[in-house]
Amino acid sequence: MIQYHDKILRSMLYTLQEIALTLLYLHLGFFRYIEMDQIVNVNEFQELARQALPKMYYDFYSGGAEDQHTLKENMEAFSRIMFRPRVLVDVTKIDMSTRILGYPLSAPIMIAPTGSHGLAHPEGETATAKAAAACNTIMIVSSMSSCTLEEVASSCNAVRFFQLYVFERRDVSAQVVRRAERAGYKAIVLTVDVPKLGRREADIKNKMIAPKLWNFEGLFSTKVKPSDGSGVEALASRALDASLNWKDIEWLRSITKLPILIKGILTREDALKAVEAGVDGIIVSNHGGRQLDYSPATITVLEEVVHVVKGRIPVLLDGGVRRGTDVFKALALGAKAVLIGRPVVYGLAAKGGDGVMKVIEMLKNEFELTLALSGCATIGDITRNHVRTEDERLKSNL
Repeated sequence: MIQYHDKILRSMLYTLQEIALTLLYLHLGFFRYIEMDQIVNVNEFQELARQALPKMYYDFYSGGAEDQHTLKENMEAFSRIMFRPRVLVDVTKIDMSTRILGYPLSAPIMIAPTGSHGLAHPEGETATAKAAAACNTIMIVSSMSSCTLEEVASSCNAVRFFQLYVFERRDVSAQVVRRAERAGYKAIVLTVDVPKLGRREADIKNKMIAPKLWNFEGLFSTKVKPSDGSGVEALASRALDASLNWKDIEWLRSITKLPILIKGILTREDALKAVEAGVDGIIVSNHGGRQLDYSPATITVLEEVVHVVKGRIPVLLDGGVRRGTDVFKALALGAKAVLIGRPVVYGLAAKGGDGVMKVIEMLKNEFELTLALSGCATIGDITRNHVRTEDERLKSNL
């Protein structure tokens, strides 16, 4: 009898969640009157998303861990890097194109893995995927997506990677990896900075409801009781494998032929271990400031990772990118491309797939202008001498 009532309560919970989503989408339509050409930079999408989303969902997307120092520092650290532009260079034609693992991008801007796009828009990750394809860039699809990895793959023809969390039940992770390979994903992005979920206090206060994770339907139960505080934290503590270690790279390689990138590296020591483990790429990331607060801003540790990698594998940067100038700074410090996360979700919440496209195109346009004003006709022209970090400025004043 108790089990029966528990099933009824869980069913009511998900029904209420569906009602809330329906009201959200009706509410979302109210903000459509704001014309796209009225938005002049990516940051303005955040306020539109805040107005459009229920507080619980907005806080889920925008919040960081504990004091949110790392969340803020990810963006502010970019402002302390200055340009050293070159002049009298022919920049009549600008070429922003590049390649990652051999796959072409129109610009070195990729979509980071972020979960539960269905809370922002009814089309969820399929809308994001179509926008990425239209902008000729690569989307990294989160394993915590609202749409199944197969639905995203069939939504449009494009190159995409799949992000993986490793669960205590390794058979579940293995099944998802094999599904991604069959669905045509071109690489696995292994997230390595979540042995346990960071303390996200807004989610605890809001008693964030764990979204339904369709990628794991039928593999294990993802339902948690709302009384557990943050449903996302309760689910993570039950599912994630805290024993994940460097030896498990071999396990992952044994179940897939796809290239493997590691996301969550912040030190030269771990970067060297990643190279020695034979991974195909590194993503410098602090999980958007959502894990260990007072971790360094990613742009401040990018160069030390690049130095130890020595060009053997590509290094990408995730965290804090909000301007085309940020993209340029990351490339000048050695990144091959940057990943954008929250701006994509804000664009999706405010304007659907068109909003995502607008976010990407605005960053591309700003990056193109930065190239021209810095005296670079291609991304290959960007050098370390085009920027000056805060440490360099301080030393010059001594």
